[in-house]
Amino acid sequence: MTITILNVDDTEIASYTKRRTLEHAGFRVVDAPTGREALEKMEQLQPPLVLLDVRLPDISGIEVCQCIKERWPTTMVLQTSATYVTAADRARGLQGGADAYLVQPIDADELVASVRALLRLYEAEEATRALNASLEQRIAERTRELHEANQRLREQIEQRELAEAALVQAQKMEVVGQLTGTMVHDFNNILASMNGYIHLVRRLVADPDQRAMLDKALATAERGRRLTSRLLAFSRSDELITGPVDIGALLLSMQEWLKQSVGSLVEVRIEVEREELVAMTDANQLELAVLNLAINARDAMPLGGRLTIQVGVRQLDTADGDLPAGSYVVLSVRDSGVGMPPDVASRAFDAFFTTKSAGRGTGLGLAQVQTVARLSKGAARIATASGEGTEVALWLASAPAPAPQAHPPVADLAGRGEQLLLVDDEPDIRRTAAELLQDQGYRVVTAASGEEGLRLIAEADADTAPAMVLLDCSMPGMSGLELARRTRHLRPELPILFITAYADRALLASQFPQHRVLAKPFKSEDLFAAVAERLRAARGDGA
Repeated sequence: MTITILNVDDTEIASYTKRRTLEHAGFRVVDAPTGREALEKMEQLQPPLVLLDVRLPDISGIEVCQCIKERWPTTMVLQTSATYVTAADRARGLQGGADAYLVQPIDADELVASVRALLRLYEAEEATRALNASLEQRIAERTRELHEANQRLREQIEQRELAEAALVQAQKMEVVGQLTGTMVHDFNNILASMNGYIHLVRRLVADPDQRAMLDKALATAERGRRLTSRLLAFSRSDELITGPVDIGALLLSMQEWLKQSVGSLVEVRIEVEREELVAMTDANQLELAVLNLAINARDAMPLGGRLTIQVGVRQLDTADGDLPAGSYVVLSVRDSGVGMPPDVASRAFDAFFTTKSAGRGTGLGLAQVQTVARLSKGAARIATASGEGTEVALWLASAPAPAPQAHPPVADLAGRGEQLLLVDDEPDIRRTAAELLQDQGYRVVTAASGEEGLRLIAEADADTAPAMVLLDCSMPGMSGLELARRTRHLRPELPILFITAYADRALLASQFPQHRVLAKPFKSEDLFAAVAERLRAARGDGA
């Protein structure tokens, strides 16, 4: 018989994640977003176990737990919280009647193990109650079973304590990172298809006004690509890529995003001292740092105010604390909020230190800001006083402006009739990329799966053998990585271009250092340049 579990949580993504995990493990899960609805469903279902979040919109989860234990004392309660995570919080939850307490985000395996442990505890207690109602002549047999059950319970309690200790040390953004990676992959595939169709239409349109509108559509798709990069930065799913970044241009591109983040009560000003303020940093992590500072400033101005972001160049002739002498790009974020007293300001960059109320902050925002500054061979400085606002300045080591990387004219990237094999499970991407490459002078054969692509490579003769393979990394069945490994075994000289919406680039670089990676969504010029460069490299010429 399928066991029913009542899942009480008002946060949609957390409730969905727990429900999906438990249903996958074979349980029937019924959701309740509020405390009152939880008590109503308890009356109807009387499940053996309740998965109960501490923070609910109407009644405290601890109060709901106490009510459940008073009315249905045999029901097991597994209390969860993403906000109350200290030992004192767990102790308070257990003292309130909960049978176990887990900190969110909860690892899927640990959640299932904890639920099964509590259900075993529930079953053992049911057996104990049955024992008390049984006949006296079975006391000896039941005593032995009870001893064995108690031994199992002690082992389960020890396992639960170990699981709780491990969860405290786990990455809090792990679940979010996994979901974000999946979402980015799908969204980038959509953007790649849109880009492909727009490029195809643009090549057929001669009217300047119509071409201008298509260019705006491409620019909008590029904004979507930047958004996915920011999502990866939030979840820390993206690899750190340090390089020359124009800080002024980056800030101006964030202007609308920042305004939406801080709300209409806060006036946002961005002041760029001059053009080409270039620092060596990670663009995604710097965007996240600026957003963290903007949100902190917003919270310091509950009634509204002014947020000023400035960037300029500063020269240090001598070392200043942990900043060596040299040229720096200084990015400062200043608010007109409540400010901080000296004792709070001295700890502002400490990890997990926060003055916000429970549930409003993790204490990691300014720590991340300092990490970005150090990654950029600089430092973070804070200037604040009670009632006088706060200014946080990131000193980032200056870097020379990167040389423009313009592609050769499209005509110079034309193919010579080479046959290409394109392997991608997305039909729109196969169609648009194939048509673009055919218009560019290539012959293109497509495959919808890794298995089909491997068959075409294995069965090819001298006339049908591809000169190059373009393959998607993430495909159902045989992945692009596995196809590349088998292709390398069959034809080690065959050049490969990986086309990916989201992949571990460090893994690709370590296993296939001689092959290139083209990120989705891509521009047609980027595709032509990547294909031409790989073919030239394979031929060993500069033609």
